[in-house]
Amino acid sequence: MSESSQQNTRTSRSRRGPQGNGEEQAEERPSTTSTSTPEDDAILPADRYLDRELSWLRFNERVLELADDPDLYLLERASFLGIFSSNLDEFFMVRVAGLKRRVALGIAVPAVSGYAPLELLSAISAEAHRLQERQAAILHDKVLPDLERVGIGITHFADLDAATRERLRRYFDEKVFPILTPLAVDSAHPFPYISGLSLNLAVIVRNPATDKREFARVKVPQSLPRFIRVGDTGEEQTHFVPLEELIAAHLDELFPGMEVVESHTFRVTRNEDLEVDEDEAENLLQALEKELLRRRFGPPVRLEVASDINPAVLELLISELGVQDEDVYKLPEPLDLTGMFAIAGIKRPELHYPVAVPVTNRYLQDIEPDQHAEFFGAIRKQDILLHHPYESFATSVQAFLEHAAADPQVLAIKQTLYRTSGDSPIVQALIDAADAGKQVLALVEIKARFDEANNISWARKLERAGVHVVYGLVGLKTHCKLSLAVREEEGRLVRYCHVGTGNYNPKTARLYEDLGLLTASTDVGDDLGRLFNHLSGYSAESEYQRLLVAPKTIRSGLIELVDREIAHAQAGRPARIRIKVNALVDEQVIDSLYRASRAGVEVEVWVRGICALRPGEPGLSEHITVRSVLGRFLEHSRVFWFANDGDPTVYIGSADMMHRNLDRRVEALVRITDPAQISELTELLEMGLADTTSSWHLGQDGVWTRHHRDAEGRPLLDVQEELQHIAEQRKQQARAKRK
Repeated sequence: MSESSQQNTRTSRSRRGPQGNGEEQAEERPSTTSTSTPEDDAILPADRYLDRELSWLRFNERVLELADDPDLYLLERASFLGIFSSNLDEFFMVRVAGLKRRVALGIAVPAVSGYAPLELLSAISAEAHRLQERQAAILHDKVLPDLERVGIGITHFADLDAATRERLRRYFDEKVFPILTPLAVDSAHPFPYISGLSLNLAVIVRNPATDKREFARVKVPQSLPRFIRVGDTGEEQTHFVPLEELIAAHLDELFPGMEVVESHTFRVTRNEDLEVDEDEAENLLQALEKELLRRRFGPPVRLEVASDINPAVLELLISELGVQDEDVYKLPEPLDLTGMFAIAGIKRPELHYPVAVPVTNRYLQDIEPDQHAEFFGAIRKQDILLHHPYESFATSVQAFLEHAAADPQVLAIKQTLYRTSGDSPIVQALIDAADAGKQVLALVEIKARFDEANNISWARKLERAGVHVVYGLVGLKTHCKLSLAVREEEGRLVRYCHVGTGNYNPKTARLYEDLGLLTASTDVGDDLGRLFNHLSGYSAESEYQRLLVAPKTIRSGLIELVDREIAHAQAGRPARIRIKVNALVDEQVIDSLYRASRAGVEVEVWVRGICALRPGEPGLSEHITVRSVLGRFLEHSRVFWFANDGDPTVYIGSADMMHRNLDRRVEALVRITDPAQISELTELLEMGLADTTSSWHLGQDGVWTRHHRDAEGRPLLDVQEELQHIAEQRKQQARAKRK
């Protein structure tokens, strides 16, 4: 389940859930030169790539299949319905909007999958229509009936008894009516601007004096609860009425003296992709603030309407909004199922996943907040591999920065911030460090999609506190997850580092699966020191010891490792490749994996979302398998594992295999050198990729098939549940050893 994917847990857009698609954005063709030879390319078929947009829609269908799973906790199924909607909203706002814009400007080119631009838009529309119709069927035919059986329901206003309707009328008069603004459409009133993702009522009223019918629009307030609880039924019996139904039932109060003939709900999705020319913008912060205002007025790309809408009203909406027929989605009410997050939040523990309590990493247990030397001593003793959310972010990464801020021996802190929470203890630690007189550098990525406004706010707050704030390199987003603390110890400076796969966000760290490395390695410290200097000053540094850094060396470095496995296989030595990513789209990386498969190398891919690689194709990829795991947590870590003739080479880091990550972002992968940690990551990959683990399998035709039961119908291993058990066992073993 952008920077997408379950979890609702976004920073600024808190609706998105853990299976969110993240910060998707327009992808262009790769700008670097492939390491393959012309002969290599000539023997690879032209139709070897699956389409990335259709692959994304199939990822979101996997989210929808979780909502359709009767074995899953019921309120979690409701949450997955909301996640599906939130994901799809972002897909239209960015991916579809970007493609439409390029078509309109005449600059769209055929996709590498072979689709012409208009053909692809048509395929996207057909698939999106199918999925939204399937979502509606799951809601009305399965989830709502199942909820009703446990005392939770969405009730129509017309079905309420007289006493409840009267109580809701008073609620309407006191809480709703004062903030509604009916907007008429006639010769004196132009068609109003419809804001993106707002829910609206299209109202037809009749003037009794003239018998003339008029159109009006009423916006459903986003500041009020989408679903209003009805009756004093407690937690066990919980029923709701949609806010739009309450408003529709009292429209006569908004149009006194007029006859309300009919009303219909509708919703518009607009282009919300940012366009800022960094070369022309003297002050990137101010330019982004202006662009955020412009974003609200992007052109419509989707119109959702109630399935029973009057054709004349629909025709008016289509005409005034300027959408095409294929952009119209007729759906049974309620529209906008992101509102299901409100239902999913009901406190019925038996209908949710059991509470998961992260454990403190075994090397960091029993260290108090004021024991700075002990905390840094633990890192100095050995590299510490972290696995969130099974291991606590608060007692590891957050504690790392809090100790660094409070420890008088720490002289400087350098930090990247891509997404963080609204009340971030990470940002507060940086402010505290600056207040304490330490040198603090924060590299804030203010172009992080849908978090721009939040990050601008934090950037200004950090600047006011005396933190040195920089915004990275022109033309590149800084997406790497890096933290560096410089500590004085016995007359020398020691650099302590954190390199992670996920954002410095304590809230999403409880829902996103990520890896991180805490280390006092001299090599990593030197690498991070050079990289931060490159980001904050003038430097052409691109040589690192344990890091691969985009846009210079990640693609080429990984392809070199693939080629090494090919050489091992051709020499009869053990060769294998395992990759865990959120997305696999880059053609050069995919082609290198195809060449590995043709050389007999077993290639196993664990991908959460998009995969443009076509596995299992005879003569091309018969040695490649692709698996996807979706569940309670959003699989977000990136791991690159190469057998290397029995001496595995393993990297973790922030980069997905996409053009934007490899060409237009600063990303970092760090090589894991501790044999025990390499074994741990090997076991993780083996578990996630095993046929005995519950997952989806990708076929050569691009279709994903769910495998969650064995031949006898027994549930397959839930890898996330198993990892929770393993983390708890390690915690207990560490405690027993200390005793």
